[in-house]
Formats: sequence, C-alpha cells, structure tokens
Amino acid sequence: MSLSGDEAQQGLPPFPLLFGILLAFTVSVGVIWLAAGNSLAAIAYGGALLAVLFGLLLAARLRSTPVEEAAGQPDWAVTAAAIENARRAIAISDRANRLTCSNESFSNWFGHDVAPHEVLLDAESRQQLIDGQRQAWREGVAERNNLRLEEGSQIFNLSIERVGRGEDYLVWRFTEVVMRQTYDGVAERISGPFGTMISRAGIELALVSPDGIVQASTPGLGERATGAKDSSLNGQEFVQLLRSDDRDRIFFAREGQQGTPQTLVHVPLDLPRTSEGLAADQAPSLMLLVDSSVGIGGGWQGSGKAAIPQLEALLSALPLGLALTDRDGRFLFANKAFLRAVERENVGLPQFPSDLVVREDKSAMADTVRRFAKGATASGDMAVRLAGDTEEPVSIGLAGVRGLGDAAVLLSISDSTEEKRLRRQVAQATKMQAVGQLAGGVAHDFNNVLTAIIGYCDLMLLRHTPGDSDYDDIQQIKANSNRAASLTRQLLAFSRQQTLRPVVLQMPDVVSEVSQLLKRLMGDKIEFAVRHDRELGPVRADPQQLEQVIINLAVNARDAMQAHADKTGKQDWKGRLTLATRRISARDVRKMGIDIMPADDYTVLIIQDTGGGIPEQHLNKIFEPFFTTKEQGKGTGLGLSTVYGIVKQSNGFIFADNVTGADGTPAGARFTVYLPVHKGELPENQRGEDQEEAKASDWSGGGKLLLVEDEDMVRAVAERALTRAGYQVTTASDGEEGLAEIANGDTEFDLIVSDVVMPAMDGPAMARAIRKVKPNIPILFMSGYAEEQLRNNIDIDNMHFIPKPFSVQQINAKVSEVLGEQAKVDA
Repeated sequence: MSLSGDEAQQGLPPFPLLFGILLAFTVSVGVIWLAAGNSLAAIAYGGALLAVLFGLLLAARLRSTPVEEAAGQPDWAVTAAAIENARRAIAISDRANRLTCSNESFSNWFGHDVAPHEVLLDAESRQQLIDGQRQAWREGVAERNNLRLEEGSQIFNLSIERVGRGEDYLVWRFTEVVMRQTYDGVAERISGPFGTMISRAGIELALVSPDGIVQASTPGLGERATGAKDSSLNGQEFVQLLRSDDRDRIFFAREGQQGTPQTLVHVPLDLPRTSEGLAADQAPSLMLLVDSSVGIGGGWQGSGKAAIPQLEALLSALPLGLALTDRDGRFLFANKAFLRAVERENVGLPQFPSDLVVREDKSAMADTVRRFAKGATASGDMAVRLAGDTEEPVSIGLAGVRGLGDAAVLLSISDSTEEKRLRRQVAQATKMQAVGQLAGGVAHDFNNVLTAIIGYCDLMLLRHTPGDSDYDDIQQIKANSNRAASLTRQLLAFSRQQTLRPVVLQMPDVVSEVSQLLKRLMGDKIEFAVRHDRELGPVRADPQQLEQVIINLAVNARDAMQAHADKTGKQDWKGRLTLATRRISARDVRKMGIDIMPADDYTVLIIQDTGGGIPEQHLNKIFEPFFTTKEQGKGTGLGLSTVYGIVKQSNGFIFADNVTGADGTPAGARFTVYLPVHKGELPENQRGEDQEEAKASDWSGGGKLLLVEDEDMVRAVAERALTRAGYQVTTASDGEEGLAEIANGDTEFDLIVSDVVMPAMDGPAMARAIRKVKPNIPILFMSGYAEEQLRNNIDIDNMHFIPKPFSVQQINAKVSEVLGEQAKVDA
C-alpha cells in the first residue's frame, strides 16, 4: 500500500507504520492500566506517550522539506562565473534594486558594491538610465546609448533585460564605446589601392584592435595568410597568423619555415587612459610585416638597410606623424606629417629628437630615446613641450624596432597644427570681444564727463567775448575736451559701437580722395604708389571712416619704415608704400581656406610697406587697444584697434602678415582689408549725410520738455542749455521719476529727452511705459553708444538720437529739429 499525493506532500509516515504505532500505543496504555489498576495513571502515561509521538512526527516533517524549495535559490557564484566578460560589464539586480551579482569588469569600471542604478553618470545620462530601468520592468527590455560618466571621458551603451521565473531580476549589460582618433582613415587606406601597392613592394599591413583582432589588412596579407586571393582577415586574431622558430624568426603560420622570414614592426596609434595610467599594450596598433628575403627582382635584398627606402616611402604616405632614429638617437627620417606637427616643415630635422623640445625636457627626451633604442622591444609615450610652442605640451609615442638596419626607434606624433591654429583664433577672438566690451563701457562713462565739460565751456563762452582774459582759457579747455572725445570715438570704433553712416561706394574713389593727403604725410623719402584692379565691385561703408582706416595704416607704415631705417643705420634710405585694390571671387576665398571668412565676393584693399615687417610675437597683438611698439610718449596704441573696429563694423575682415624678400627674411608688412561686394542696386544719392547736414529746422517756438538723466552734471548742463533756448524744462533723475511726471498729468510735454542707461528703470523701459498713455509723444535719446546698436536693441517708433558728448548748440539744434518734424506730422 502507498501514500497518496497529499500525504507525500505533507511528509506523513506510510500507512502501515501509522497503524503499528496506534496498535502499540493502545496495547501499552492497556498494560499500564491493568498493572497499576488505576485509570488515572494509565491516562497520564498515554498523554506523555502522545506528546513524544507528536514531537517525533514534527521532526520528521521538518526533515522532509521539498528539495525544490532549496533548489529555488540561484547559486550566484556559478552565475558570476558564467557572466564574466573582459569587454562588457554585467550586473544583476532584484526588485528592491539591490545588487545580487556582477562580473569583474563591472567592479573594475564602476566600483565594488555599487548597484547598477547608482553608477556615477552625468545628469542627462542618469535620467536615461532611470527611464531605461522603468521601461525594462514594464516591457521586458530596454536600451540606452552614449551614457557618459560624471568624471572621465568613457562612453557606454546599456541594455537591460527582465529575467527569472517570476521575472524578479534585471540583467544590466554595459558596453564601452571605443572612439577612433589618430587612426581615422587608416583602415580604408591599407585595404584599398594604396594597400595593394604596398603589398607589391613586399610590405604587409594590418590594423589591429587592442584585443588583437584584425580590423583591416592589405590584400597581400590575406593571400599570404590564407592562400586565397581576396581573402579578408577581419575578425581574426593577428597572432594566429604568424609562427616563430627557435631563433625568434617570424613566419606566416600557413607557410611555416618553408616561407620567407618576416620583420615585424609594431606602431601604437593611440594610448588609451586607464585607472592605472597609460596602457601601451592595449593601444590600437598598426602591424608592419616586412618581407626580408624576397629576390632581387622584388626589390628587397634580405637586409634591413635595403628595406629602409621602401619603409620611408610607406611612412611618408601615412597621415600620422612618424620619424625614425638610430641606436645613438640621431634622426634618420621623418615624414611630412611629423615635420608639420613639430613646426619644422621649412627648416627640416635637427640632429637629435631632444633638439625639438624645450631645455627642461631635453634630458628626459634623450634618455627615453636611448632606452628604447638599446633595451628590449617596447613602446610608450611621453609628454613634452616643443621648442616652437612652449604653451601646450604634446604627446610623443616611442617604439623600439629591430631588424631594420640602422633604424632603432620609431617616434610618432599627431599633427595638431590646424587644431592649434583654430584654438588660437578662438582665444584671440574671445579676448578681443572682452576688451571691446570694456572699451565700450569706458567710452560710455567718459562721454558723460566730457558732455558736462563741453557743455559748461559753451555756457561760459556765452558770458565772454573774444579778447577777455578767460576766453582763450575756456577755448583751450573745450579744445582738449574735443580731443578726448575723439579718443572715445576710437574706443567705440574698436568695440564696434560707434555710429557709422554707410553708403554704397567704389574703393578707388576713397583712395583717390585721400591720396593727396597721404603724399604729404609720407614725405620725400617714401615713394607712394597706387594700383587698381579692374571691374571692382561696390562696397557699403562709411567713406569718412574708410578714409580713417587708410590714413591710420599709412601712418603706421611710415613710422615702421623710419624705425627700420634707424635700426639699420641707413641715412639715405628710401621706402615704398603701395596701395592696391583687387577683386576676389567666392571661389578664390574657398581656395584660400580662411575658415572665419564666408565664401563671398570681396573688394580688397592692400597696404604694403618696406619697413622690415612685424615681429612674429606681435602679430597676434597688434589690433589690441593700447598695444604699441613705439617708444614711450609716441602714439596711443589705438590706431590699429580703431582700424580693426571700423572694418569689423562694416562686415569686413582685416589680416596682417609679413612679406619676405629674396633671401627669405621679412621685407615689409602687409595689411589686407576684405569688404563684401554690395549686391543691391546703387542708390541715386550716395552721400545721404550731405543732405542731412544741409537740412535746417524752421522751428522757432518754445516747448515743454521732460529731461531724464541720472548723471547730475549732464542733467544740469542740459537743463541750463535748453532753458536758455526758451524751453520749459522739467527734470527727473531716473526712469521711474520720469514716468511719475507723465502719470501725474500736470504738464503736457511736447518732447522727452532721456538717457539710455540708468539705474532702476532705463530709458527704453520708461519710453515703452510712457507710450502706453502718450502714444504720439516723440522721444530723444542721449547715449554714448552707437545709434545703429541702439536702434537694433530698441524697437520704438518716433525715436530720435543724439550722441554724447554734445555741445550746447548741438542739443539745442537737435531738440529744435525733432519738435519741427513733430509739428509737421501734427499739422
């Protein structure tokens, strides 16, 4: 007889055993009752016996726990061994987000006892991880790409999968994204026609990933390794393609020792950073196999020296900067990319690599090259500062090579010339922008001071007549103030905040206007020549400001030629100043490769002298304000900065360089101004300012004015000037006070004269609020900033402008002009 399924599940004893136990229990209790003759004793004995039997049954049930319950818990040690992967970090978490298991890669990348959702990512990547976790619990799988660590440059792709009988676990798989850097394009080169040509010369190449897998190879390498044409080795282990004999000679595994021995050269292309530093043995590599025993017809003679010319041809074609040295550390060869990277493309190689670096790095460089040349074959890199660029260190890779005759060390460096040039341009542009903002702010504040000085001088002159003792002194103060005002205009020109009056004009006309003045400025010792190109396009610029550009550049050229003559000690020197105009098309601009200048048609003005050129260390500074090479007391240092500002505000570009003579030395400086060709129609009247100057106001009546100015001295002089002119003036010290005067409604004002920059509420904000209750009232802004910039930032109708500093006559005339125009509109 067998147990039922329920009895087996409950762990009960078999039925015959139960029947025997009950029979024994009954007999034993009956014997005790007969022997003792007392029913109470028999009952007590039976109760004790029942308790013992119950305990035995309970113990038997506990021992009979189903095996499936114990087997339901996974063995995490076995799981950890199964998910071990050197190239992928894998972790498992439960419903409570607790880390239950991870492989060694996960611990090395992110730390021990770190749950997957606690990995230190940046803010955006962390949000992606959390969203992926929710999606995996909801849908079963999720993927997220390009997750970045909070610190470091590693990038990961993540896949999450829900697993388990009850789907109570998540499996997280992190895969590092390997970014290609210096070996970009190498794979395409060696697997294409270039690789076929190299194979014919007896050289085979393979691009090998850090884990030893072939990513690309020359066609001949696939044929030598497999025996079949057009055979691809991608995905195979490189070391499995080769064998070595007892003399450490290297052969193809398929050919064995019956084949020709090969010389193996290992070139690391990148040195990725790990937590322990630079891991040279994990770098992406270029493997060179040089056939050292090809017959004479093949071009190789079986010696390392004979292989050098072919190897140099190979290295010259690669985009990576490479050079070879002998065992004594002397340079044998360097390709063009290496010479560009070390900024010696025109002068060639020095004798030793240590001659390329600054004095502090010479000893370390020489020792490192010597160690790689005479020690065991190895590779590595070191950070040094080049003698031509001491600001930024560069990384030079070194690798010991053997079997190539004199060549003992291979040096590699990335050509970062273009990157450095762009970085310098960005830094220079940022610095010029910051200095321009500072100059504009200083000019604005200084204009307020000059407005007060010039205004009070005008008021004082009204009480004096020529011949008074104070009249000449007041005139001198006003003249010096106007001179200071011209300096502020130069600062505003540099910061591109001055008021320009551009018209459409021809460049030769401007040069012709200023030519007579330039001939007088140059003197007898300087020959002045002008050359014009044909079919020049018109440009849109301020003719007066463009003349100022030409005069400033010409005067600087004259001083440079005089200084060069004094330096060389020539008494009977002769100089030459050349002004030329040229036509540059958009196609020519593309060929020039100037990144900051859009491809468009330009009219170019070239000013060239014979003054010996500009020192290289000054070329990047000459357009900065207050920078001058003249001796103390001569020049303000604002001439070229003003030129720069005018050209940039006219949407043009200006460049400075040196002109070399026949012997290769600088023979003079050349400034090139590019102005875009105006594509619109030519207006009938190209001198609009003449009409504006000729316009006279017929307004002669008084008016009620609201004057809003936060500077007390400017407000006081403007109030006195306008009051003397017959206007009723109400003053306010800021925008809020001015708005209150309008809101009170006690006075109907005909015009509001206001400063632009004021504390609390500025002029434009006040004007917009006033226009809500007085929509037709004209507003005259006073500002030290440019009118064009002001109108671009302030969109208000019926707005007028007067630049600071202004005289008493100028503000009276401007107010009269605005009121006259308003009277015509009202009529």
